[in-house]
Amino acid sequence: MRITETAVPDAYRIDPDLLPDHRGRFYEGLRYETLRAATGHAFELRQVNFTVSHRNVLRGIHGTTMPPGQGKIISCVRGAALTMVVDLRLGSPAFGQHDVLRQDPDSATALYLPDGLGLAYVALADDTCMNYLCDREYVHGTIIDVDAFDPALGLPWNLDEPVVRSARDAAAPTLAEAVAGGILPAYEQCRRSYRVPQAPAP
Repeated sequence: MRITETAVPDAYRIDPDLLPDHRGRFYEGLRYETLRAATGHAFELRQVNFTVSHRNVLRGIHGTTMPPGQGKIISCVRGAALTMVVDLRLGSPAFGQHDVLRQDPDSATALYLPDGLGLAYVALADDTCMNYLCDREYVHGTIIDVDAFDPALGLPWNLDEPVVRSARDAAAPTLAEAVAGGILPAYEQCRRSYRVPQAPAP
């Protein structure tokens, strides 16, 4: 697999090697040591989530407070999505910057997001299913919401039809309002949370 850093520091794109044969195909979606070597982060699975969305459903921007944080690896297992990663870490040299990628089962491209980065995506097809591998269990009340249409962010959704959002997403604060509300995590705190595995005992 190829693991490359996105335009948002510490967020990585994962492109697996697809191995087809007469039965279909096989690919490795994740290798712990390969991801650790490429990113310097230790990702340990603690929770698995799925979302299923109609076409033009837009979810996000969502992040997680620190603590507890929640790193994620996101892939599209059915349908297709236009996915955005946004740096929500106060003090980050890339604060407010974004990157965009298309995700679908044909490419099997995944996105690794550690603590402090926000996620948003719009479903490009009905019955789009997104899979989340999470390194911590969800704690109620820790989700950070930021408006996906905040003009200061300028996310390139390139939409020609109205989107469907939850009431919560539609009422989410702008990035500036989130800063003023004191809800965003600090860059250095997030960086310290990217866990490095301990050496095995002799």
